[in-house]
Amino acid sequence: MEPENNDFTKVSIVTSKIETELIVTSSTQVDDEDHERFTHIVLEGYTPKDGEFVALDNSVVGGMINATPVRALCGKVWIPGRDPQKYPICPTCKEIAQSMGWSLPSN
Repeated sequence: MEPENNDFTKVSIVTSKIETELIVTSSTQVDDEDHERFTHIVLEGYTPKDGEFVALDNSVVGGMINATPVRALCGKVWIPGRDPQKYPICPTCKEIAQSMGWSLPSN
């Protein structure tokens, strides 16, 4: 006996494919607020034990001249433009620098 072939017994299988796209962007927010004025410590390079000075792309002078942001040890990103001798050293930058054994100027 053969199965009946009418419109009521036909089954269609439908599949769907869902594609998701994840777009991740990162941006750096430059801080130029006046609410926290500190002198921040910026690592511009380092000297390995058996080598010459290695410069990083994080120069305060370059930032002042080219209006490009720099990153302090504490993570603050800003475009330098003020005289750092007028402000106290950032406590977080100071703590990080001292933990690395760096000597700091007295306030």
